[in-house]
Amino acid sequence: MRAAICRRTSLLDTGGEIDTLLVPGVQPEKVQLSPALLRWFRSRASECRRVGSICTGAYILAQAGLLDGKRAATHWAFVNELSSRFPKVSIDGNPIWIRDGNIYSSAGVTSGIDLSLALVEEDHGQKVALEVARMLVVFLCRPGNQAQFSVSLREQRTDNRPLRDLQVWIVENLQSDLSTPALAARVAMSERNFQRVFTREIGKPPALYVEELRLEAVRRKLEGTHRGLEEIASACGFNSADVMSRSFQRHFKTTPADYRARFRTSGARPLFKRRKEPKTR
Repeated sequence: MRAAICRRTSLLDTGGEIDTLLVPGVQPEKVQLSPALLRWFRSRASECRRVGSICTGAYILAQAGLLDGKRAATHWAFVNELSSRFPKVSIDGNPIWIRDGNIYSSAGVTSGIDLSLALVEEDHGQKVALEVARMLVVFLCRPGNQAQFSVSLREQRTDNRPLRDLQVWIVENLQSDLSTPALAARVAMSERNFQRVFTREIGKPPALYVEELRLEAVRRKLEGTHRGLEEIASACGFNSADVMSRSFQRHFKTTPADYRARFRTSGARPLFKRRKEPKTR
């Protein structure tokens, strides 16, 4: 068996056509590109069909000026630092990946898988992307607008075990009676004391917390299914589609129908036309 030989090659020596240029994560404190490398990134990026970064790879694109005036994503832990170092870039720490023109950027390491699957779908269609996702044993395909933290994960900050258990139960029972009196009874607390303790520990009133969880479920169904609004409202615990729509518009400043038209992934058309393969003789 022959041992593989790895050789280091400078990017400056890289030739040939580049269709998609992806920059992996880096150690931000060590990102200081030479003038020659900066010129290489700018020159090659202008020739590529698309350019992207994974996690802190956004530092490379930003230092090369490729993100100036654009909206970009990175790992939530580096949002403030990246924003302060590159004020011309609009850093958004919420979505798992973002497309702005032909520039793509993703959040933490695993969100690079979501971005890669989206690129596969653009080039080869949903069927191929689905097969790739199955081989990788991952979920297809989290849309770029999905938050890095779900409501339930973001609010898991309490050491109060009964409240933590209640949070899990709420997520699994969105169709149930989740009024403040019902929740208080479930943890054997008076309504007034439950309201006070929940708000202190979780950071928001129980009614608002429940509403945000239900709206998060609505968003997932709008993005990934063809269900009607009445069916979605019922499945997510809203009394009617009208009640759901008013709540949705209040929180997201858009209607469920408009949101679905923009973000639905099932059967979505690719953002780029597939490249034609050369004919073989």
